[in-house]
Amino acid sequence: FFKQSLRMKVMHVMHHVLRPNAAARRAFAAIACDSVKVPKAWYNIQADLKVPLPPPLHPGELRPCLPDDFAPLFPMSLIQQEISTERYIDIPEPVREVLELWRPSPLFRASRWEKALKLPQDVKIFYKYEGGSPSGSHKTNTAVAQIFYNKEAGTKKVTTETGAGQWGSALAFSGAQFDLPVEVYQVKVSYEQKPYLKAFIETCGAQIYPSPSHRTQYGAKVLQEDPACPGSLGIAISEAIEACVTSGGTAKYALGSVLSHVLMHQTVIGLEAIEQMEISGESPDVVVGCTGGGSNFAGITFPFLGQKLRGERNKIRFVAVEPAACPSLTKGVYAYDFGDTAQMTPLIKAHTLGAAFIPPKVHSGGLRYHAMAPLISHLKELGELEARAVPQSAAFQAGASFFQSEGILPAPEATHAIEGALAEAKDAASKGEPRSILFNMCGHGHFDMAAWQKWSEGQLEDFDYPDELVQEALKSVPGLNGVDWPMPSAD
Repeated sequence: FFKQSLRMKVMHVMHHVLRPNAAARRAFAAIACDSVKVPKAWYNIQADLKVPLPPPLHPGELRPCLPDDFAPLFPMSLIQQEISTERYIDIPEPVREVLELWRPSPLFRASRWEKALKLPQDVKIFYKYEGGSPSGSHKTNTAVAQIFYNKEAGTKKVTTETGAGQWGSALAFSGAQFDLPVEVYQVKVSYEQKPYLKAFIETCGAQIYPSPSHRTQYGAKVLQEDPACPGSLGIAISEAIEACVTSGGTAKYALGSVLSHVLMHQTVIGLEAIEQMEISGESPDVVVGCTGGGSNFAGITFPFLGQKLRGERNKIRFVAVEPAACPSLTKGVYAYDFGDTAQMTPLIKAHTLGAAFIPPKVHSGGLRYHAMAPLISHLKELGELEARAVPQSAAFQAGASFFQSEGILPAPEATHAIEGALAEAKDAASKGEPRSILFNMCGHGHFDMAAWQKWSEGQLEDFDYPDELVQEALKSVPGLNGVDWPMPSAD
């Protein structure tokens, strides 16, 4: 009776106006949050893949990695999650208790934005808002889990890299929850662009350094070759890994995207969204997310995509939107490559621009990574998702339009998803087709006011990465120089 009454109440809110006013829209979100609980298990899409994911390769021996090969970097509990093919993996209760500080996150209908865009009533835009977490983005969903498992394993310190700073701040906050020290290497250009994230990280009790730095041998080598190097996620990863492996076994490393266990931790987003959309009586025709390494895109799409792979859902599309300045999915090659610039990591099969790729100084720092997550790359190769690249000016323009209507200032990364949703809405309207669009609003932009100031002053420059520079960076990709699995025959 309670569920039926609740559903009638929700449908009453949605029925009152086809395009609900702000109060009704917020009421819908509040009801959806009250009736949806934090998931008790993460969804692992590897259980439903028709073709298994290509294995990571040992960097020295070029054979599939064994669990022990990852042991210097990760606790065994996370290594087992990385290779698991179980469909659901239970979320530990201490992790759920922290997630419940802000989860379930709300799902809104962008009714005011729809009205501003003059969309037909059968073109609807919904968004899942992840900016309510303590760090202001989706990154905290996996940070809490990784810190918990490290603490449980007896780790004394966790090292990591961060681009825009969302991951570093999420891990710093999570470290404070379980009393585990955190050391962060932030890409230098973002470190300089976003000083308040440094303050956030230090307030949590963590340490943060600009990368490249003189704290590691690799960072010092980079600075010797180029004292003005702006840094990259590949370089920062190399420094964080070096800090980990030279700690004498006391430290472990944490990654905010790319790896399969990280993407799995983010599926709380999509699992909640499925329930919330069902309560509202809606079903998305297309799900959109921005992509850099792939974690927030996986978080919103994988639970829906899993339903499609199992034959439980039809006629749904998935669109990944990346910056034109760092176009791994749209201009990269699908091949084995290193995850870091120093070539210390295992080789992963992914869409890559080359580990030597140094992206330009765009403001979407969280999307400035040379390679896409292996799972997302694999799914693109299987034809399960689409990808498009957009310049940052178009992304910021869409983000400003959204903010002026919906009242939430997006992070630069999130503006790419907003632009993707806008493109879908305009396409549907021009064709006279009904379409329900769901996108992941992965974080707020309150720490990114310098970027928004530059946009408002007309100082943001677009950078469409030239094909000749892409080809130059690709020359060092092992997968383009005979490395594959199974290894090619000598014949």
